Amino acid sequence: MIIRFISKVFPLVSKELNFWISKAEQIPDWELRVQALSSIRAKKFHAQGGGVYALYTGSAIPDTVRFIVALQTISDYLDNLSDRAGVTDESAFFQLHLAMLDAVDPARPVSDYYREYPFKEDRGYLEKLVTICRRQIEKQPSYRVVLPKITAYARRYSELQSLKHLAPEIREARLSEWARQKLASRFPIHWWEYAAATGSTLGMFLLYAASADPALTPETVEAIDRAYFPWVTGLHILLDYFIDAQEDREMGDYNFTSKYQNQAELLNRLRFLIEQSTQACRALPRPSFHLTVIRGLLALYLSDPKALDPCRKEVSLELIRRGGARCRWYHRCCGLLRMIKII
Repeated sequence: MIIRFISKVFPLVSKELNFWISKAEQIPDWELRVQALSSIRAKKFHAQGGGVYALYTGSAIPDTVRFIVALQTISDYLDNLSDRAGVTDESAFFQLHLAMLDAVDPARPVSDYYREYPFKEDRGYLEKLVTICRRQIEKQPSYRVVLPKITAYARRYSELQSLKHLAPEIREARLSEWARQKLASRFPIHWWEYAAATGSTLGMFLLYAASADPALTPETVEAIDRAYFPWVTGLHILLDYFIDAQEDREMGDYNFTSKYQNQAELLNRLRFLIEQSTQACRALPRPSFHLTVIRGLLALYLSDPKALDPCRKEVSLELIRRGGARCRWYHRCCGLLRMIKII
């Protein structure tokens, strides 16, 4: 699987990203062009990692990669527009993120994404990304079975992003209120862990890939949802925040791992999420695939040089050890791929 991932999926991801770079270069508005290009070049590993779902049983690899790259590019582009362009308007963020909902539901009318945003002229870039997602969806025989769940993931994601980028003096209070209402007492996790889980695109990628199966049942979709949210998705995003903690502090960005009292508590909670993810994924069809994803997440994020900074090194090494022998091997592979600048 790892050999196929590197030899088949990575080149397709690169091809798709280069296509979107060529489109981004044509954006007339300077701010939108800068953010579009920056979001692809600085965050390509998001699409590379998500591309693993193109190897899920029954998926057409090129079509699945095309969907994953387009949806992830929407996510990363909107994150930059919310984070890096000096805008803190909640209504503008929510309007922008309608693109996520439109991308996963072809029955929705296409929205005016920049209606509330100060920069607008993108020469159809964002709408093209949405359209590509919708075209791939039309090829999936069981997409109607996953539509309610994938829409729920996209809606939670959009709500999170609309709140997370508000002005620093109000964002945590708004995030906490929103997450506590959503969480209630459904899961034994903190409100910020719930909020972090809503920020992952992995559940959407898996649901899309699973919809290639003509015999997909609602029961399987429910099982996928129970395993991935909030366990795999929470682990995914907290690892992302873990390695970016210092950078986020310097940039004034909100980081969910700052809510832990110390590194020991952070380590214990990440261990807990690994355990819950592993246990839940063992009950899914193709458990070995999902366990590989979990180990791959640990290997990908913790092979980042930032993970070995003195303040993070001890936690990183313990998590890799916790992942077992295969995780350590994947970690070495990721280190090599980083060395030769593939990721």
